[in-house]
Amino acid sequence: MGFLKEFKEFALKGNVVDMAVGVIIGAAFGKIVTSLVNDLLMPLLGSLTGEVDFTNLAVTINGAEVRYGNFIQVVVDFLIVALCIFLVIKAINKAANLRKKEEAAAAQPEAPAPKPADVVLLEEIRDLLKEKK
Repeated sequence: MGFLKEFKEFALKGNVVDMAVGVIIGAAFGKIVTSLVNDLLMPLLGSLTGEVDFTNLAVTINGAEVRYGNFIQVVVDFLIVALCIFLVIKAINKAANLRKKEEAAAAQPEAPAPKPADVVLLEEIRDLLKEKK
């Protein structure tokens, strides 16, 4: 029975649950980025470069076909996905930092109002009287 209890404690720890949520959100975000690359960026890039498609590039060596073009295409896709993720994360971090600065500015207490001159004078008189005792 100790094994099941130990496993339950492990599985229900905050870090494991947070990681599971992160993986699920990451997978969904990956689909968004993949769609962005495949449906928006690659067609635009293809139209700018004259429909360059590396997937059909290959060389035959001793009867074996080496499809290096597909590798090039996957590398280009990866670089575009990595750039998109970098830009999105950078924008998210910038927004988070801006929000933190606004919260910090709102949390700072206001400076106390300056004391009227008569109050300052009375405090000085009080201090002088204390020194004479």
